[in-house]
Amino acid sequence: MAHTTSKEKIFLKGSKTYFTSSLFFPPQVRRDVFTLYAFLRVADDLVDSIPQRADDFFNMRQFWRNAELGTPANDPVVDDFVALAKRVGFKQEWTEAFFHSMELDLVKKEYNTLPETLEYVYGSAEVIGLYMMRIMGLPDESEHPARMLGRAMQYINFIRDINEDIGLGRRYLPLRDSVLTSLLPDEARRKPDAFRRFVAEEIERYLGWQKEAEAGFCHLPRRYRIPVATASDMYAWTAATIRRDPFIVYERKVKPSRLRIIANIIRRFAAIRECP
Repeated sequence: MAHTTSKEKIFLKGSKTYFTSSLFFPPQVRRDVFTLYAFLRVADDLVDSIPQRADDFFNMRQFWRNAELGTPANDPVVDDFVALAKRVGFKQEWTEAFFHSMELDLVKKEYNTLPETLEYVYGSAEVIGLYMMRIMGLPDESEHPARMLGRAMQYINFIRDINEDIGLGRRYLPLRDSVLTSLLPDEARRKPDAFRRFVAEEIERYLGWQKEAEAGFCHLPRRYRIPVATASDMYAWTAATIRRDPFIVYERKVKPSRLRIIANIIRRFAAIRECP
């Protein structure tokens, strides 16, 4: 790790699961993934910092827009992302959607209906599936599974990060159909059965989207399927862990160890087979 580049450091800081899984991509794809996630993580960190760095966030978005029009940002995170976007064919509307969702984190604190949440999820996660689809050169029929994988993973993050998001004054999970009035620990402990039922129902949503995503894994060449499936497996493990004890979300952040991730990669290598 002594020679880890700044992009790799940014990526590793943001997601151990994604980072470790991505190490098993071919070298060029791995470099592209590092470029992508460095850009996404920097923007995300600006709106998640305490206090939020709104001016820096809006500046970054403007630097990106200018770079798209031909004026370099003189920032490798932005300029390398724009070069990648042009090379593999990212749509500018995807990145505008990403910045829209990040801007929501500056102004919106609660999501009370599923459509509200999914508007945020499209820009914060589904477009990342679309970016990855282009980086891997997948066919157009991969678009829906790619979006659903991003959606599913983001939704598990919302469940896993309930307590962390409370600290940021946010709630992404809609409560309109629940007897819960908040996801604060005291409310969950006053209504434990309702909280367990709520978490179980939200995990069921995740599982439905996850199933749609996995139906598209056969579009993935074998050299890409292992890292993508491994990341997916780790989110499924997170969901299963929380489902067994929903109150764990108030005690710690449920994340797989690096050993678990690597063991899963080995298992995937041993079990992988061609799709019909």
